[in-house]
Amino acid sequence: MRHDPVPPTDFAVAASRVTIDVGACVANWRDIAARSKAATGAAVKADAYGLGAEIIAPALARVGCRDFFVATIEEGAQLRGLLPDARIFSVSGLWPGQEALAIARRIIPVAVSPEQLELIAALGGALDHALFIDTGMNRLGLTPRQALDYAQSGGKPVMVMSHLACADEPDHPMNARQNEFFQPLAARFGEAESSLSSSAGILLGLDYHYDLTRPGIALYGGLTMAGFTPRPVATAEARVIQIRTATAGETVSYGARQKLARDSRIAILGAGYADGWHRSASGAGAPLRDIVAKGGAVMLSGRPAPILGRITMDLTMVDITDIPDNLVRIGDYAEFFGAAIRIEDAARAAGTISYELLTGLGKRYVRRIV
Repeated sequence: MRHDPVPPTDFAVAASRVTIDVGACVANWRDIAARSKAATGAAVKADAYGLGAEIIAPALARVGCRDFFVATIEEGAQLRGLLPDARIFSVSGLWPGQEALAIARRIIPVAVSPEQLELIAALGGALDHALFIDTGMNRLGLTPRQALDYAQSGGKPVMVMSHLACADEPDHPMNARQNEFFQPLAARFGEAESSLSSSAGILLGLDYHYDLTRPGIALYGGLTMAGFTPRPVATAEARVIQIRTATAGETVSYGARQKLARDSRIAILGAGYADGWHRSASGAGAPLRDIVAKGGAVMLSGRPAPILGRITMDLTMVDITDIPDNLVRIGDYAEFFGAAIRIEDAARAAGTISYELLTGLGKRYVRRIV
């Protein structure tokens, strides 16, 4: 059977689409770098938070970024051809069977356990490595005792790292506690560089910067704190498929959980939870959401349109009753987040975080890079 190639969908008529402003991402990196006394790297794991590592990483390299952080050896290997001179760190370390790929692509595993250190040692110096120390988050990393034992054994990582658990809460006492814990541990490794802070940690102040910072979400338009407001990088939109009217007392969507208090005009948008619009942002019937009771909204013709009823797999219903009839037509695009609705606000309305919205963008979006 012959399979003809599928032509690319025109961005102008796509059912759902995402605009990725690479220039805004670069400007956010420059802003973060200007606030740091340390070298500034970039977290590009999870396909650059869902926006395309093959686009974002080379753009950052062109303006001076030299250190990139991915989650796995495989992610790093995919980037190496685009970043021939960069250091690429795999923050989940190294598994048996990945050694040849890591060596060939010069990926630096961040060892998180004694077992990984043994695996790296068996390579006889063929692979540089970094070391991750758990300073209180109880996620990945060596215990302080294990790290000290490794230092005493003569271990020579190129970098020693840890991660702050509460950096997005500037007054949380755990920030200072982790910083005070990390400093003497990192110092035990002599000439090894040290790195503690990702986006929010950078904004805590110079004491948290060490030799290298690792911004992530701030590069992609999320995280507003300490006077830092990043430029929006991603704008996600879906088209109006249908406009319908309903009378007061009728209900909207699954479960009939939202009863209309007035005669209403409803726009049906061609994106749902399969496209990353969390069901918890629904206008009603979302028991998991307890932060913003009224749910989310989209922007249509410069006007907010609240989500009605439960978001479904492929469709979202919004209330356009308060928008003049002539301003919304079938085929128009509604913005879920972007320049008009900050991604932080869209995430908060769904009871989640901007990271999850970005990395959850589905495959149906047609993407435009600007």
